Amino acid sequence: MHDLHWAAAAVLLLISSTARLSAQETAPWHDPSPHTVQFVTVEENVKLEVLDWGGSGRPLVLLAGLGNTAHIFDDFAPTLTSEYHVYGITRRGYGGSSGPASGYSSDRLGDDVLAVLDALKLNRPVLVGHSIAGEELSSVGTRHPERVAGLIYLDAGYSYAYYDRSLGNVDIDSRELQKGLEQLRTANGPQDQKQLIQELLQESLPEFERDLRERQTDLQSQPPIPPSPAASDLESFEAWLSWGKRVFGYAAPVAELRQIRESTPDGHVGEPRTKPTIPRAIIAGERKYTDIQVPVLAIFAVPHDPGPFANVDPAALVAFEARDMAITENQAKAFETGVPSAHVVRLPHANHYLFLSNEADVLREIGIFLASLH
Repeated sequence: MHDLHWAAAAVLLLISSTARLSAQETAPWHDPSPHTVQFVTVEENVKLEVLDWGGSGRPLVLLAGLGNTAHIFDDFAPTLTSEYHVYGITRRGYGGSSGPASGYSSDRLGDDVLAVLDALKLNRPVLVGHSIAGEELSSVGTRHPERVAGLIYLDAGYSYAYYDRSLGNVDIDSRELQKGLEQLRTANGPQDQKQLIQELLQESLPEFERDLRERQTDLQSQPPIPPSPAASDLESFEAWLSWGKRVFGYAAPVAELRQIRESTPDGHVGEPRTKPTIPRAIIAGERKYTDIQVPVLAIFAVPHDPGPFANVDPAALVAFEARDMAITENQAKAFETGVPSAHVVRLPHANHYLFLSNEADVLREIGIFLASLH
């Protein structure tokens, strides 16, 4: 639970394991969201889908979380166009964007965003990222702060976006430990080995032991498990949307659901469109960001509301909220302290998809933040 990947991943795993049905699709489906679609080349043989909802004023660029595409903002983006020009980028590996075998490190994904900004000729836009997109925001804000006017983290300020050494991250720290052990194995002589062993004993191993103990605690207080959709819930994408709203308390746009799963010839929810290796590669590509140099708004859900389904087991919900409160509040405080330019906002009992569950709160905070920028 140090990373909020679980929020999106749990839903995707649930729906991916459910069998398909058969029904009759009466007519071709069209995305009703008022955007145009173009494709931008960011690397040889790699094109990204870019949505443009229009509007005037400061450009805002929306980046989706793990497992999602830019269409997750189909309902949210139009609420911003009266004051801003709003775009969305679907990262490589998802939806209509190319799905190459490589290129999923956080800095490469950050470079993809910069390539889109270049292609669209956007001058110092504000990047708005949900969940794992926090790493792309931090990559840009750390390496190229001159390219953006600000960063908005929508429940995205976790350790993949801002790394606090006292809190750690088991995925990132395990990779650094592996690197240190490999350097020890190939060290040239006793002096190099002595230095590497000292670093491992004093820093890497104690930090990793702490990470493992934290993970062990997490495993003892797992979040409530949502129910699987019934057969009737997958007869159409509209039925699947209704199921999600009943279970999680919010509704992802139908266009987004159609981006993450295939539609069968008879109109039912089909197979996942994204290879399972891609989210694993993105998580493996996380790095430590500690020097974000631009104005920041970071909105955290503290604690997270899993959704209406969790109310069926009050005891499990209380235990989950207590653990989630501790972890999320610690990260929010670390972000607040470690990023002097950050304004940190906490939304009690918001969903991880807080721009859907708490749209009015998010719009208010975004408006205040953007009004403060030069």
